[in-house]
Amino acid sequence: MLILTIRTDKPQAEIGLFRGDTKTAYTTWHADRQLAETIHIKIRTMLGSHGHSFPDLKGIVVFKGPGSFTGLRIGISVANALADGLAIPIVGTAGKDWANQGVRLLGKGENETVVLPEYGSLPHITLPKK
Repeated sequence: MLILTIRTDKPQAEIGLFRGDTKTAYTTWHADRQLAETIHIKIRTMLGSHGHSFPDLKGIVVFKGPGSFTGLRIGISVANALADGLAIPIVGTAGKDWANQGVRLLGKGENETVVLPEYGSLPHITLPKK
């Protein structure tokens, strides 16, 4: 079972590939303000360099927070879109061992269908100017 992991809660984004419980690939990059432009390229490059393509994926694990509003929103949106488009299960996890925890959940047949971010605090919404 080929699983993609995605973490985008901070300027240093990370993705990985697991085959079962074994991590077979992992990369980080300083995505910061280019995350939306680079994440698809990084995923496609990682898959291709290991002889895979998107249809080979059988599950996705995404870090759901807490963290950067924009970073989480982009990463989780990409993960949800891939899971829906490929008709594969997705789980969102948090904590230090988030990737391994998610891989175990997928192995047990878990599927959240749609992962929602956990930002860690209430949003800071400004009042409209009159």
